[in-house]
Amino acid sequence: MASAIANPLLSDLVAHSTKVPSSHVRAVGDRPDLANVDHKSGAGIPLIDLKQLDGPGRRGVIEAIGSACEKDGFFMVTNHGIPEEVVEGMLRVAREFFHLPESERLKCYSDDPKKAIRLSTSFNVRTEKVSNWRDFLRLHCYPLESFVDQWPSNPPAFRQVVGTYSTEARALALRLLEAISESLGLERGHMVKAMGRHAQHMAVNYYPPCPQPELTYGLPGHKDPNAVTLLLQDGVSGLQVQRDGRWVAVNPVPNALVINIGDQLQALSNDRYKSVNHRVIVNSESERISVPTFYCPSPDAVVAPADALVDDGHPLAYRPFTYQEYYDEFWNMGLESASCLDRFRPID
Repeated sequence: MASAIANPLLSDLVAHSTKVPSSHVRAVGDRPDLANVDHKSGAGIPLIDLKQLDGPGRRGVIEAIGSACEKDGFFMVTNHGIPEEVVEGMLRVAREFFHLPESERLKCYSDDPKKAIRLSTSFNVRTEKVSNWRDFLRLHCYPLESFVDQWPSNPPAFRQVVGTYSTEARALALRLLEAISESLGLERGHMVKAMGRHAQHMAVNYYPPCPQPELTYGLPGHKDPNAVTLLLQDGVSGLQVQRDGRWVAVNPVPNALVINIGDQLQALSNDRYKSVNHRVIVNSESERISVPTFYCPSPDAVVAPADALVDDGHPLAYRPFTYQEYYDEFWNMGLESASCLDRFRPID
């Protein structure tokens, strides 16, 4: 508990604050520049209806997914198959957890990134110079039976509700990976097989209201280290994606999930599909909950593209590496560093 007291959670630190603590204030040249964000609805990311993914319209859905992966790195999906009551339950227990008394939440606190289940703040409190406006609960989710007993037991429904959501999210991730494989001209099961035994993590993010949102980030610009991310968000805006040098707001769409390509799929596609910079901004009016599911190769999986994706026009973009090797590098470099993938370029 001493560790937790030395590193208080943001939500408790700022509960009655009227200004952003100096620990969270960004340098002048490193602030969100909120006035220069594109909020036009047409500037957003593609919205893809998955209703026909397992029907006669499969080819069209796969082509839409491939186009989004190539051009945007981000897309939203509707008719994704996760029941509405499961989604609503996930958001409900997430909010209930972060509204628990501080003493109850701190039972889960750790600043050790190697812990499979931990509550923490910012991104990596051990190495950061400036903190981010976020608390988060990190959960390993697959295989579910290996981790669920370590999850919080309060709120009482937490394990059952989150377990159901994480199982549904995994099923959707596998369907998307199959579609992405086909969109690259590969066999349907290629990406699923390429990721070894698989791993799945979840972050339950809590962004408290911020008295001066122009001074800080929920999360600064970064690319995801995993293969594919499935983002569930409440109705509060915060996610922004970089397109053509500008930041574009990705406003929540009811009953839709946001999907984005991570660095592992960029490598597995031999740079045909792109992992894209994105960030989270905060606001002064309301808290925000988001739940990204990170679907990953297993640590020992060797990440390398299919032979069919390497040719004279597309030489090998990265040397083969294990996901563990990549993730260690990513964690050491920090969230805001240039793409970690560049460390794995072939040596001429």
